[in-house]
Amino acid sequence: MQKNKEIDIPWNFSPRTDLAIEARELAQEEQKSSEELEGVILQTKQTNVCQITHVKILNETGSQTMGKPIGNYITIESELLKENDITSHEQMMQIVAEHIAGLTKLNKKSTILVVGLGNWNITPDALGPKVIEKILVTRHLDGILPEEINKSVRSVAAISPGVMGITGIETGEIIKGVVEKLHPDLVIAIDALAARKFSRINATIQMSDTGVAPGAGVGNKRMTLDKNSLGVPVLALGVPTVVDAATLINDTMDRMLEEMIAQTKEGSAFYEMLQSMDTEEKYRLIVEILNPYVGNMFVTPKEVDAVVDRLANIIANAINIALHPGITMEDINRFTY
Repeated sequence: MQKNKEIDIPWNFSPRTDLAIEARELAQEEQKSSEELEGVILQTKQTNVCQITHVKILNETGSQTMGKPIGNYITIESELLKENDITSHEQMMQIVAEHIAGLTKLNKKSTILVVGLGNWNITPDALGPKVIEKILVTRHLDGILPEEINKSVRSVAAISPGVMGITGIETGEIIKGVVEKLHPDLVIAIDALAARKFSRINATIQMSDTGVAPGAGVGNKRMTLDKNSLGVPVLALGVPTVVDAATLINDTMDRMLEEMIAQTKEGSAFYEMLQSMDTEEKYRLIVEILNPYVGNMFVTPKEVDAVVDRLANIIANAINIALHPGITMEDINRFTY
């Protein structure tokens, strides 16, 4: 009989997530404490349509603990984001617009470049390009619009640079070249993200003033787009559209183990075995289950096509409202389609 092949574990398993709220949850689990993390402030607010969570990383201690840059991370969570509920979506557009405005420092003459990251040929990664289709661009109209209208809009340009697999060019290089030519006061980057918990897929919008690393959610980390690399502030918006299969299995195993421990007689051999199972043993099982696809398999809901279209509409219109002071919810359908 052939012996089982020994499986090498190249790294310690760490659940993959782009969400600051999940990074905080993981950090607390590692510290086995419910107390707030040092250097991190958490604020939550519940509205009639969503929960708003503001994670603020204050210093290097908080940054190292969280594994994320110092800055603000605002998350909107609602199951209604998945639904075709126009009324609740309009309310969330306004909420997202208010937080975008709060995270940016713009004047009436500011120029903004909106960047839609991702691959338009793959639906879970097409959020960025779909948002760009609905952005109200006005930079080319400078000096053409009547004075009354010109006062109500800012100079906005938009680009969807594609991915390296399509263009053969590093996404960051394209954006850096455009920034050097346009000299915008702000870059807004939209990208699809990865979450740890399946319940947050397509039900979460994250905003941060720390920039973004294109492709990081699926393990294809590229040049980081932030103030250091581009020379201008970068506001990142994203929605988790996929969950890493290894992460999903790991969390499922955790919940199963917790339930099995709760149902097992304390002091029994089986109870002791469950209690002693460590992270490396769990990851070895995950590798065996997913081999040879470990690290390269992602899961997304079957209704992702329709949901991504709705999410793109919410984010695009929130950006339009936030950037153009004269545009309200009533104007949205007149200016965009």
